[in-house]
Amino acid sequence: MALNFPFTAIVSQAEMKLAIILCTIDPSIGGVLIFGDRGTGKSTTIRSLASLLPEMKSVAACHYHCDPDSTNLCTDCLAKKASGQKLSSQLIPVPVVDLPLGATEDRVVGALDIEKALTQGIKSFEPGLLAKANRGYLYIDEVNLLEDHLVDLLIDVAASGENIIEREGLSIRHPARFVLIGSGNPEEGELRPQMLDRFGLSIEVRTPSDFKERVSIIKKRDEFERNPEQFIAQCQEEELELKKKISKSKKMLDKVEVDDSLLELATKLCAHLGTDGLRGELTVLRAVRALAAFEGKKKANLEHLKKIAPIALGHRLRRNPLDDSSSNVRIERAMQEFFADTSK
Repeated sequence: MALNFPFTAIVSQAEMKLAIILCTIDPSIGGVLIFGDRGTGKSTTIRSLASLLPEMKSVAACHYHCDPDSTNLCTDCLAKKASGQKLSSQLIPVPVVDLPLGATEDRVVGALDIEKALTQGIKSFEPGLLAKANRGYLYIDEVNLLEDHLVDLLIDVAASGENIIEREGLSIRHPARFVLIGSGNPEEGELRPQMLDRFGLSIEVRTPSDFKERVSIIKKRDEFERNPEQFIAQCQEEELELKKKISKSKKMLDKVEVDDSLLELATKLCAHLGTDGLRGELTVLRAVRALAAFEGKKKANLEHLKKIAPIALGHRLRRNPLDDSSSNVRIERAMQEFFADTSK
């Protein structure tokens, strides 16, 4: 099994790490899109996520890791329950699944198990990547280069929370609720607006300009590659502390208060920026609550809103042909104007 670089050992990119942590605390935020320069640790950071996730309860031997305490079950688990069988459970790691750029549709959604069909004459379904990612995280590197038919498929599944297969005499329906995490380089192509809207938070990463940071990054990476087991062991305590903090934040999430006055400010800010729909406000609300929980505060405040707004709304701005500034610059400028007006 491949060893992943420890999350806590990643130097710089604080905004990217925070966005991933917030989506871990509250998956309903809607995932993270990370765009930026090549070689800035996007994939490394995302793949290190698995070590921070607590184990989850799953129905034993279920291909879709159904939650035994939920009513949202696959057809196999529903059939067992209907026949009076007790669903035995087990603790398993939360899945973090990679969707390769060249993956076929059958690999993603699942297909007929050809081996069983040929050797035993049985029509059996072989689950795909969407099944493996259920109740976990689906990571798409170079998401902006994904083929259009797969983008359409992911949009449908992300919206409905289930995967439906009707082909080759098979009729399968199974839960497919996952957090989407995507990364890519905007120079290689843009992401379709429909897919872009499915991500809760969006981060732009740049190559660090501080030479001390760059030296630190190179040294840590070199140490890891020379002796990964030893390097991971050195980071174990910090990793465990962060894992505990995330678990504590998840438990505290429902107790965090968000005043109507703060929600009203968020709504007015979205209107001021001209964002489409209400998904921006919902994302801001959830992310502000998660940030307050992560900081151990029982009430969200204006500073939380100011920190979340750029990463929750930056990718929701309409194009302005008269302003070629980046979304981050535009949103920071709009926030300065907006909060200056509201303070008068």
